[in-house]
Amino acid sequence: MKNNLYPWQNNIWQQLNADKRRLPHALLFHGRAGIGKFEFATNFSQSLLCTQNNHEGYACGKCASCNWFNEGNHPDYKILTPEQDRESEDGVVSTKKTKKKTQISVAQIRELGNFLNLSSHQNGGLRIIVINPAETLNLASANALLKMLEEPATGVVFVLVAHQIQRLLPTILSRCQKFSMPTPSEAESLAWLKEQGMQNAAEQLAYFNGSPLKVLNEQTQFNQVKDSWRMLALGAKLEPSLTATALLSNTSDDSASKISPVEGAIITMQKWLYDIVLMKQAKQAHYHTEYAATFQKLAENVNLSKLFNLQKNFDELRKLATHPLNHELQIESLLFEYTKMFIK
Repeated sequence: MKNNLYPWQNNIWQQLNADKRRLPHALLFHGRAGIGKFEFATNFSQSLLCTQNNHEGYACGKCASCNWFNEGNHPDYKILTPEQDRESEDGVVSTKKTKKKTQISVAQIRELGNFLNLSSHQNGGLRIIVINPAETLNLASANALLKMLEEPATGVVFVLVAHQIQRLLPTILSRCQKFSMPTPSEAESLAWLKEQGMQNAAEQLAYFNGSPLKVLNEQTQFNQVKDSWRMLALGAKLEPSLTATALLSNTSDDSASKISPVEGAIITMQKWLYDIVLMKQAKQAHYHTEYAATFQKLAENVNLSKLFNLQKNFDELRKLATHPLNHELQIESLLFEYTKMFIK
């Protein structure tokens, strides 16, 4: 990855660096998940803070600013994510285990007030605030951010990263300069993965919806999920209890995907059901390209009405994935319905 950029990002890097003198106070990098948007935003932020950029705009990696940045303690750089540890009102970080946070809170945005009022630690330097992913702002935190964007502090640049731009407030969108991040072609992705030492990655690239980074980072998950496919391929003969257990073991809490085992299981089923529908209607599979014959057989015997109803039920269950419910029993129940949607 030359200069910490992915090959498919070179053109947009050149575009940005050609116009650095007219840098807006808020940028929004958006596009499909798993194409390196956050990495790009991080590299661009470092380049803005670097005091000795080269002629292509890349950070030197050696100046005091780059050393601070690489050590994770640059005083002019802030990053907000839903996973940040939150302190109690008395300033003590709780050691009690809590469920994974899915939103950036209004408290996190308000805490930026002191940062905005400070001067840069470098003469004439910038201060950078990265928000990732921006769609995890809730209504209160989004409105608090909007006030900051409406009256931008001097020398402050907001860098927003979003997988789902449609979830952002229109008023926030209107105050950001938007950059649609490029999605690599299949050929670009496979060539890059080959450079990383991965051979025959086409099947995995299809399953991870064209994301070469997910292919690289989710090897363990992919190998585990294939065990579930073999069970799901049984159709009406599937054993719901065993399959539910297998599905929930596909994604660990420390997976690179940062999704829970419950959501991982649901996503696996959503992709599987989608390909049955696609095979029934268009004679092809999108996610499971090596299983075309299996899906053709399943599609021949499926009751479409029951299939669509099952898709709806899994969609509803995904909305509750973070709730403290007995999801294994719910998934097992839906898998029982899965066995009933095939015409014997």
